[in-house]
Amino acid sequence: MGLGSDMYRQQILDHYKNPRNYGTLEDPTFTHIGENPMCGDEIRMDVELAEDDETIERVAFSGDGCAISQASASMLSGELAGKSIDDLLEMDRDDIVDMLGVDISPMRIKCAVLAEKVAQDGAEIYRGELEKEKTSTED
Repeated sequence: MGLGSDMYRQQILDHYKNPRNYGTLEDPTFTHIGENPMCGDEIRMDVELAEDDETIERVAFSGDGCAISQASASMLSGELAGKSIDDLLEMDRDDIVDMLGVDISPMRIKCAVLAEKVAQDGAEIYRGELEKEKTSTED
């Protein structure tokens, strides 16, 4: 195992033990909860958007799970600030693996991408609700 890999493992452990943005937002634009039924991990993602309804201002997460799912949620919550909903929706598992900096076994990949999937699902639902509102006001 290389020195770089050790550094990333330490970073994952640090985010697990000292999660960033852990908790809930007082007035999130949208909230979504998801779980990994294979291992019982559960994540709630709160996202606050700017007035343009596109730019992510703040993200908070809460929930319980393994070190990989919690560290991934912690890292992702920091990465998303300032990005657009489109940026979030374009993310894939490779982006999460790159963010974590270590190879993730096939058994743990669902843990690693849980926060991303929850945030993406919440964003898609929110966009759908905006479209419904727009359509109903045009009628």
